[in-house]
Amino acid sequence: MERLTSLEEKYESVCEENAALRAQLEWFKRSVFGTGKSEKIDALQTRLGIEEDEPMAEPESKTKITYERSAKKSSRELPAERFQHLPVTETVEILPEAVKVDPSLYERIGQEETFEVGITTPKLWKRAIIRPKFRHILDRSRPPLIAPAPKRPVDGGYASAELLGYVTLSKYRDHVPLYRQEKMSEHWGAKLSRKTMTDWIGIVAQWFEPVYGRMRQNLIDGDYLQADETPVRFADPDQKKGKTTQGYLWVMGRPGSDVVFDWKLNRNHDNATDLLEGFRGVLQSDGYAAYENFAQDNKDVSRVACWAHARRKFVEADRESPQAVRMVLRLIGYLYHMEKEWDRKGWHGKEQRSALRRGHFNQTLTLLKKIALSLRERKPPKSGLSNACGYLLSQWSPLVSHCTFGQTRIDNNLIENAIRPSAVGKKNFLFIGSPSAGKRTAVIYSIIVSCQRHGIDPLAYMTDLLRRLPTMTNQDDIDPLLPENWRPQN
Repeated sequence: MERLTSLEEKYESVCEENAALRAQLEWFKRSVFGTGKSEKIDALQTRLGIEEDEPMAEPESKTKITYERSAKKSSRELPAERFQHLPVTETVEILPEAVKVDPSLYERIGQEETFEVGITTPKLWKRAIIRPKFRHILDRSRPPLIAPAPKRPVDGGYASAELLGYVTLSKYRDHVPLYRQEKMSEHWGAKLSRKTMTDWIGIVAQWFEPVYGRMRQNLIDGDYLQADETPVRFADPDQKKGKTTQGYLWVMGRPGSDVVFDWKLNRNHDNATDLLEGFRGVLQSDGYAAYENFAQDNKDVSRVACWAHARRKFVEADRESPQAVRMVLRLIGYLYHMEKEWDRKGWHGKEQRSALRRGHFNQTLTLLKKIALSLRERKPPKSGLSNACGYLLSQWSPLVSHCTFGQTRIDNNLIENAIRPSAVGKKNFLFIGSPSAGKRTAVIYSIIVSCQRHGIDPLAYMTDLLRRLPTMTNQDDIDPLLPENWRPQN
């Protein structure tokens, strides 16, 4: 009897371990063959031995349904709605042939109107700058008069503000590497050297540094920050030719305000301190210990965690224990539902939001913790669900701290969205050219992402600043030029 009981327990253990391994295998295949992930896949996971003839994790029917839904959504969006904001630059009127032959026989009673969308491809052109010389009529001994040359971003160069902005934006927003722009420029009218464009981007970053510094200081002076970091490869001169090393773009921001990137050669905890130095308030981050250490070392800093990260761990364990996972997700979903409802009603005050959270979240959070503790005890330590519960419980205090600080969002999704342009960019240009180039990358991403967050055209903004900054005698008066304050000049 004891032997039978032992065998049954061993069988259950093997079944649970098998389910956990299958869940890990499905996660790996989704990461490699599915939509992909920005996070680096652990080297141990590549040793699972996937056979090419095994079925994929996602059935074809699911892909088909997704496509059909997407197609239906597109069909509902009428062209007139999508393009109504475009200006009309050309009008073509088409008359019937009979009217052309004898217009006197017909009177106009109305019209049918449609449209087509055209495009103007990039084209290089020159702006002639003429400075007439004058000589005094009565006193010929005086030297000739001529207006001073206009101050431009590139001293003595030929690049206009709009050309500098276009090249920079094409690389960092549209993710077109400079070697491709060099080839494309031949069709614009004249070939632009890749080396020259590299110099231009460095100059653009230098002009933007005062704005970048003020953006960072304004964030540090606030009472709430979201922070994260993302890896980026860079060409390391200390390595063999063609070899790259991993650096990091650290990023911080605040909902409704600007976003600031910072470049560091590694992910050491000290770099979080450099990024956040001087900050006093509520810091929101994932579970990376560097942020927790910063909060512990600074008594005026309180850390809150990210519910999206906690939720994501359970989503990854869904195939392993679907019923348990869905129960947890429903509870977390209730938190998001209430937050969305309060946003809809405009209840954004710090004190009001914290009181609402305490009043509505308490029972849900209590139940969620009990469930996580129970599941962690019942499931194998190495299972995905056990890991999800372990992460949730390890972050429990900063997660429930949202009930104390009403100015926070309950997840870090806004700052993760801010990182997306850099994630797409590094897939195209593969790596940053040198350690020193990382800083200018951080400056330019800060400008572009902040413009996008405030709903302004990055090209218009960058062109305007590159025209105004060289002419400013007092660079301390930079606040009107920040993306959150900027208004286009007539």
